[in-house]
Amino acid sequence: MPDVTRRSLLLSGAGGLALLSLGGLSAQAEARITRLTDSRAFTTAGTTLEQTASASATSGYRRLVAGPGFALVVREELAASQRGRDDRRSALASIVHLTDLHIIDAQSPMRFEFMAESCPSFFRPQEALGTHAAAQLVARVNQLATGPFSGRAFDCVVSTGDNSDNNEELEMHWFLRVMSGGVIVANSGAETEWEGVQHSGDPLYYNPDLAVMDRYKKAGFPRIEGFFDRVIREHDSEGVKTPWYSVFGNHDDSVGGTIPANWTPLEELYTGPTKFTGFTTEAANATLAAGLTGDRSARLGREVRAERRWEVTADHRRKPFSPRGFMAAHLDPSATGAGPVGHGFTPKAADEGIAYYSFEISPGVTGIALDSTNHGGWTRGSVGHAQFLWLERMLRSGSSTSYDESGARVMRQADDRLFVLFSHHTSRSMDNLAPDPANPGEKRHPGGEIVALLQRYPNVLAWVNGHSHTNAITPRPGPSPERGFWEINTASHIEFPQQARIIDVCDNHDGTLSLFTTLIESAAPYQSSYEDGDQAALASLYREFSVNDLHYTGAHEGLPKDHNTELLLLHPLH
Repeated sequence: MPDVTRRSLLLSGAGGLALLSLGGLSAQAEARITRLTDSRAFTTAGTTLEQTASASATSGYRRLVAGPGFALVVREELAASQRGRDDRRSALASIVHLTDLHIIDAQSPMRFEFMAESCPSFFRPQEALGTHAAAQLVARVNQLATGPFSGRAFDCVVSTGDNSDNNEELEMHWFLRVMSGGVIVANSGAETEWEGVQHSGDPLYYNPDLAVMDRYKKAGFPRIEGFFDRVIREHDSEGVKTPWYSVFGNHDDSVGGTIPANWTPLEELYTGPTKFTGFTTEAANATLAAGLTGDRSARLGREVRAERRWEVTADHRRKPFSPRGFMAAHLDPSATGAGPVGHGFTPKAADEGIAYYSFEISPGVTGIALDSTNHGGWTRGSVGHAQFLWLERMLRSGSSTSYDESGARVMRQADDRLFVLFSHHTSRSMDNLAPDPANPGEKRHPGGEIVALLQRYPNVLAWVNGHSHTNAITPRPGPSPERGFWEINTASHIEFPQQARIIDVCDNHDGTLSLFTTLIESAAPYQSSYEDGDQAALASLYREFSVNDLHYTGAHEGLPKDHNTELLLLHPLH
């Protein structure tokens, strides 16, 4: 391990946070903070500590350039920083967090692009390039290999759900190839012809290789002849070189991440020759729209037929998968890559449909992967009572000190461990208490109850999640200082800023721990030629198109306090 005592300069916690939160720093102050950040890290190269993708203009269609990096923000809401801690710091774990890759079969007939005006996530101009971009993100993780503040080789990579976009076996296959390595052909249906809406001539969508003046080209998007010929060429992913784990998300479970897969009229359209463009009745379309926006009372009649707008090539590989199928696919030997076998899922769990598990991140640090999806459908989540009880047993087994529901301290004989939780949903997006069809009588628990449970176990350091597509880091203080933890939410890799996050867990040997969070971007260049068709160039366009999406607002990027941070908390074992 590199010498952890050679970084001694310290960015003032409260002062640095206040300045960066207010914004408007002078050039001199910004340069000083950047120097202090650099002095505290083993390296900033290849991370957003060094540079970030930045739009080249404030309006119109914009290309991306290298902008200034995000400086380190020290956050002391849960514990005060102490001087000299960099000289004492030792690494406990280094984790890479990926989330919401949304690998998309953009030609699938079972998609809702026609509803993009009411729900922008149903069509994005960059979505055909998802496998190219994800492979370049994997390349970046492999290039970095160690945590910038721990100097420790990555212990694990965790992808917290929405690995696929539309619950398709083909999307899952591409995701597994991205993560474990192999050849990818991002094409479905016809072998040599692109059959998605982006080659339809409909001006509602971006048609990159057609002359039609669609609304995206009117906004400055380029015409790129031969674009889809390049998209569907074979390309490789080197696969993550670190053990990686997979977590279930709502898009891995239901139609469009929202509608229960047992809506048979929709399910039958996945593999068939009909491109779905709506139903024959306005009442059915209204019901579908209600369901897509989260109305859990929406019910689609079985007698409704899809309108046959145009014919496409049928493809059996688009079949939707079940939770058990999702886990079984991870257990296939071809998906093992850097391991472990199953990436957290065991054959027994796959047989029983149990998508939550624990794993060792590093000596003394345990990861807990929750299944926060509600298999009754809809975008928001919760956990079942059996999982809730299992979570409490896991925490109790690794905690010699905890608190009961009345706040009384409880001591027991236990081999103490530190815990980091992973789930797809954030605590605030876990309020879907609809019954699970497989176990309709089981109680469901919302996110607030999970937070309260975690606050009873001081050994919990963090809850890491996705779903919101937004960078956000939230302190969860408990009734007493030692009972707080950090909730770390990372932006998606489909919508700009398309980032992932490194989490370095460090012991300051002064009664505190530091969780260093560092955002990273894919290895693709910020700009590429529109005529270039290699993987890195297409991944570059993926990012460029995303920042120019007609629905882009910048809301997903978060504030400086949600980017590169040092999160202080009391060491529960000291």
